[in-house]
Amino acid sequence: MSENLANKEWEPKIAAIVCNWCTYAGADLAGISRIQYPPNVRIIRVPCTGRINPFYIVKALQEGADGVLVSGCHPGECHYISGNLVARRKFAALKSFLNYIGVEGDRTLFTWVSASEGDRFAQVIKGATAKVKALGPAEKMVKKLS
Repeated sequence: MSENLANKEWEPKIAAIVCNWCTYAGADLAGISRIQYPPNVRIIRVPCTGRINPFYIVKALQEGADGVLVSGCHPGECHYISGNLVARRKFAALKSFLNYIGVEGDRTLFTWVSASEGDRFAQVIKGATAKVKALGPAEKMVKKLS
């Protein structure tokens, strides 16, 4: 099988770490509204994106995720006052570090999706999948078994 054909069949694995109050509710709305989006994403629900340890994202990449999406409440709408702003600062620092060690920028994405934005959630997932698929399989940080 040619490499080009194998790449067309390959589908990325994306870990989505999402806020319980907004993005997870948006994902639920997309599901009950039957809005189609790629099945490549595995959702991890957390109380607030501000509580995400940046090393969880690194660990997901090490364990074989081709991309990681972090999504929470829009600025000013956080159920924990400013958790999403804390998350944005952490994520910016982590993204800078990952860029420094050679991990492509589009492997990690940060977005805002509210509970009423089921269609936006589907669009975010489609966009994240397309960006990660264009990069190909992640090999930079994946732990190799000896």
